[in-house]
Amino acid sequence: MTSAQQAVQQAVADAHRREWATVLAATVRVTRDLDLAEECVQDAYVAALDSWTRGGVPVRPGGWLTTASRHNALDALRRARTLQSRLHLLVEPAEAGSDLPVDPVVHDDRLRLVFLCCHPALATEAQVALTLRLVCGVTTQDIAKAFLVPETTMAARITRAKKKITAVRIPFRMPSPGELPDRLDGALTVIHLLFTTGHTAPAGPALTRNDIAERALDLARLLRDLMPDEREVRGLLALLLANHARRATRTTADGERLLLLEEQDRSAWDREAIAEAHELVLGALRGGKPGRFALQAAIAALHATAPTYGDTDWDQILVVYDELLKAWPSPVVALNRAVAVAMVRGPATALAEVEALEQDERLSGYRYLPAIKADLLRRLDRKADAAAAYERAITLTDNDAERAFLAGRLAETGVNQGARGVHAP
Repeated sequence: MTSAQQAVQQAVADAHRREWATVLAATVRVTRDLDLAEECVQDAYVAALDSWTRGGVPVRPGGWLTTASRHNALDALRRARTLQSRLHLLVEPAEAGSDLPVDPVVHDDRLRLVFLCCHPALATEAQVALTLRLVCGVTTQDIAKAFLVPETTMAARITRAKKKITAVRIPFRMPSPGELPDRLDGALTVIHLLFTTGHTAPAGPALTRNDIAERALDLARLLRDLMPDEREVRGLLALLLANHARRATRTTADGERLLLLEEQDRSAWDREAIAEAHELVLGALRGGKPGRFALQAAIAALHATAPTYGDTDWDQILVVYDELLKAWPSPVVALNRAVAVAMVRGPATALAEVEALEQDERLSGYRYLPAIKADLLRRLDRKADAAAAYERAITLTDNDAERAFLAGRLAETGVNQGARGVHAP
């Protein structure tokens, strides 16, 4: 492969990451059909490889792809003679008119696509899958891997979600003011879930899936650009930036061992991202009672801006957790808060709170509950109990890096693993 061909492939890959949602949204306007729109967009990207190799990468790759995809859509509709009679899957407001612009679709269309995927009529798992597929352009195979299901299962899940969009006539439009609070929270939640899936992969040899985390970060930036005055949008972007800034230091160089926050090399953190997160947090906290994403971002920023682990302001973090628990009374928040309680009030107090959370069925099977409990027991020198909790955490963990870390901590307890039938991965 020549260097010119490599450059074209890289340009197409970059355009896929940055322009997929824009191109798809523009094509949906023409087809009113998600499946057909996807096919037309995919064909446009394939055509770009050949055309750009022969004629060079255009100045505006997104504009080229949008035009090519819309032409594909119009050709397909003409061939099928259904331009006037197709089922109107996505209904535009009457005042929008039917004229199609020559330039690429306005950025608002990408936001419409996000809200379409995150419609409350769809289950959360369907919202996540659709957002990955339609907005991020992630393949069905990769989505299936991320969520630990067969590709056929994920394909069926995405197909059902599309059919539901058709059945209930979910419109391709911005939510009304009355709809926006619930719809925006759903969109923010889905983007956060996407990032979490990439930040710590549910399974596999690598701790992270940076490709998925970066797609989520791109979506958060998109929402911030389109809704700059929404404080929770700023909060979400700040949260993702502060956490993603540590990506290069979360494991050893070979990626095989997980490094705790206190072990990470802070000089290798992305300081530019942390500074941006800090400014966003300040904006998200102004102007009234902050929401759950702004508060989570504040906690992440307090960790990220501390010069050393020993300088972490755990008292302030606990105060923010108390506010977060009021805004979002989630058992996962309560569990994370227990970590701060341990640093401020001691591991015994935190352990009592964790043991109370064990009665909450919503945390049944949640791997971080026994992992946190094990660490607290270890710090209290209750080695046998800690070993039992580490064993439980290992059985619930499918990520190799996390399993290796937990197995190492289990070995440190000195408790006979063979007697319990536990083996390090």
